[in-house]
Amino acid sequence: MKTKLTITLLGLLILPAAIWLVIALLPDPPYERLNNAALEQKVRDGAMIIDIRRPDEWRETGVIEGSYLVTAFDERGHLTREFPALFGQLTDPQQPVVLICRTGNRTDALARLLMEQAGYQQVYNVSRGITSWIAAGGEVKPCSVRGTDLRC
Repeated sequence: MKTKLTITLLGLLILPAAIWLVIALLPDPPYERLNNAALEQKVRDGAMIIDIRRPDEWRETGVIEGSYLVTAFDERGHLTREFPALFGQLTDPQQPVVLICRTGNRTDALARLLMEQAGYQQVYNVSRGITSWIAAGGEVKPCSVRGTDLRC
């Protein structure tokens, strides 16, 4: 029993170092990460921002004014059936697109996919998401999507 506990504790000590090593060895992402200042500049420039969160998340926090609201993943983390077609209607692979979600994890995966497999040239990921934007004083507005509207 003591050996099992020692191995478990040793694993807990080594795991963070192993995770850091894996992250450090990953190649840089093919997309550009945006911090809040860079996002603010993109908003001022009128960039296309696509908020990929779910409607309940939009209602909870609000959205950046002018964002397109297109849910990419359902509550189980599965890509929604509607997303590829809606995203394709809104975007052009040659034009820049900014992706935002709650914390940047979902958009990280999606940005990689768009750049590496779908031929998009200029994808930007808000690296810490809407929560960081709000915490830094970024403006949001309440929003509920109605029918086929994709913008608030």
